[in-house]
Amino acid sequence: MELPQMPELMGLSLLFGLLALMATAAVARGWLRTEAETRGRPVGQKANGLPPDKSLGSKKQKQQRIRKEKPQQHNFTHRLLAAALKSHSGSISCMDFSGNGKYLATCADDRTVRIWSTKDFLQREHRSMRANVELDHATLVRFSPDCRAFIVWLANGDTLRVFKMTKREDGGYTFTANPEDFPRKHKAPIINIGIADTGKFIMTASSDTTILIWNLKGRVLSTINTNQMNNTHAVISPCSRFVASCGFTPDVKVWEVCFGKKGDFQEIVRAFELKGHSAAVHFFAFSNDSRRMASVSKDGTWKLWDTDVEYKKQQDPYLLRTGRYEEAGTMPCRLALSPDAQVLALASGSSIRLYNTRRGEKEECFEQVHGECITDLSFDITGRFLASCGDRVVRLFHNAPGHRAVMEEMQGLLKRASNESTRQRLQQQLTQAQEALKSLGALKK
Repeated sequence: MELPQMPELMGLSLLFGLLALMATAAVARGWLRTEAETRGRPVGQKANGLPPDKSLGSKKQKQQRIRKEKPQQHNFTHRLLAAALKSHSGSISCMDFSGNGKYLATCADDRTVRIWSTKDFLQREHRSMRANVELDHATLVRFSPDCRAFIVWLANGDTLRVFKMTKREDGGYTFTANPEDFPRKHKAPIINIGIADTGKFIMTASSDTTILIWNLKGRVLSTINTNQMNNTHAVISPCSRFVASCGFTPDVKVWEVCFGKKGDFQEIVRAFELKGHSAAVHFFAFSNDSRRMASVSKDGTWKLWDTDVEYKKQQDPYLLRTGRYEEAGTMPCRLALSPDAQVLALASGSSIRLYNTRRGEKEECFEQVHGECITDLSFDITGRFLASCGDRVVRLFHNAPGHRAVMEEMQGLLKRASNESTRQRLQQQLTQAQEALKSLGALKK
């Protein structure tokens, strides 16, 4: 075989080189044309003239859109608004004042329980201590009588969890959950929990007809069947002697929880009933000394009762006052009774009404207090403040009707006072109530 001549090889090489150069030039011209079109195209437009696919947006843009969709914080103002406690990032479902009056506990679906100092209520800043609820969130919270622990009801776990509070050197607290939760016993959703002020038992109540009485270690002592078709509310009395419930029937049933002299549990016995409503009872509450009770019913009325009776001798509670509350006939509502039973607070939807129980008259109205329905309502143990929650904020109100009730009571007692020392004491209390109302701009002439 003969090898090709040198001139022929050089010709082929030149030909291939020229073709490669032409191809490179064509590609370069196409790239430059595309770049020019891209620069001249409006931002966000595809090469075919159509808008870009929204699904191709960056993660940062998605996060910005999510943040913009967050609900706005509900704004509320009133001359009697004392403070708004803001730290929760989720909706608050329950709150509880400690027995010593120093703290307020709140729980929300943000998986935290917040502990607030009541001495900061009238300060500009409201600091809180946070307890995390691991892998769940609390729907109900209650302080222990010694304020060294609190219990919560777990939304997903359907059981009680105990948190111990350990004071640190800096004045704060460390919160530690007990390693084991209470056993699951209820078969229906929980409506309330409580700890007796004596520290002898815990109560849990569900929406069927069941109330369970537990010891502090998680053992069931007794089961109460309320026979009310369903339970809407249940609570332990402040004196720790009674457990009461209301529901579909038009009455409130009260039981005595009996213990022996050595502190051992004995039995549950029926004590008395509040009878007088003509429809289902939504809610009820005790006064601080357990001698008064208030109830609100679907029949559109609220009632105040004298429960300081000898029920073991078959004596029934006395009806002291009946008032109208039309909203109760069309929607569920909540009730709070001041510690001295002088003021009744009723809440339905996002609004609150305050009544003087002595005269039965409505004294204050707070409209659209929260951005959602009110979930809890409570007076502090001094009766100075009324607290409500229903969104991410706790709102605290000055109890102006309470000061007016004190004025009326002192004026009546002054007329009957027989000695000078008593008159001076009553006059001092009257002056204090008048000054408190004057500072709030709520003194009626």
